[in-house]
This record gives sequence, structure tokens and C-alpha cells, in this order.
Amino acid sequence: MAHIHKEFLIDNSPENVWEALRDVGAVHRRLAPGFVTDTRMETDTRIVTFANGFVAHELIVDIDDAARRVAYAVVGGSLAPKHHHASMQVLTATDGGSRFVWTVDVTPDELADSIREMVEQGAHVMQDTLTAAPARTDG
Repeated sequence: MAHIHKEFLIDNSPENVWEALRDVGAVHRRLAPGFVTDTRMETDTRIVTFANGFVAHELIVDIDDAARRVAYAVVGGSLAPKHHHASMQVLTATDGGSRFVWTVDVTPDELADSIREMVEQGAHVMQDTLTAAPARTDG
């Protein structure tokens, strides 16, 4: 089983980044626009269309507000490995910004390079998108 681990910093508060991440049906608008071209929910499964044409059916395993963590598993679509489980988590960085942690476990190992490339591309888009997202103002 291949393990992919990606961490990056975002110049935005953990609360704002978490608000975008936990909106699991809006990846194409709030998290990775352009990298993801469409997202739609069918009960607890998210159908994600990527710019490269891949479509993934992702079972949303958990949305943990206390840990600011979303876990999902690819269960179908054109990108359907034997096993694919991932999580994304928002932590507080030392400067008050956000540290984004994305972890993926996948088999077969032959898929690791292509998935690692997608993770790298997605991470760059998310970092740019979430850094540019305006701070939320209430009231």
C-alpha cells in the first residue's frame, strides 16, 4: 500500500479554512476551483469531476468539527483503485494561520505516482484558493 502525505501552510485562519473544507459538496467552488470542475452529493457519496477528466465517487466517512478533519474513501468512478482512503485536516500553524494536512493510502502501488501528482496539483490550487479567500466577518 502506498502512503502519500502532503502538508502546506495557508495564510488564513483555521476557522475559515475549515469552513471551506467541511463544505464537502462545494469542492469545485470553495476548495479547488479549476482542479475540480464539478462536485455533487448523492446521500453520503460525493461525485467529484477533475479537470483531467477523472471522476471519483467518494464516500464521506467522517466530518469531525472538533478535529477539523474530513475523511473519505474512493468507492467508484473512473478513478477506482482497489483501496483508497484519505483525510484532510486543518491545524493551527504557529503564526496563527493554517497548516493543512492531506493523507492518502492507496493500492495498488502502481497508482501512487499518478495520485501523488494529483495531490501536488490539488494542494497548490487549495493553497492559492484558501489564501485568497477573504476573512469571514460576522455581524
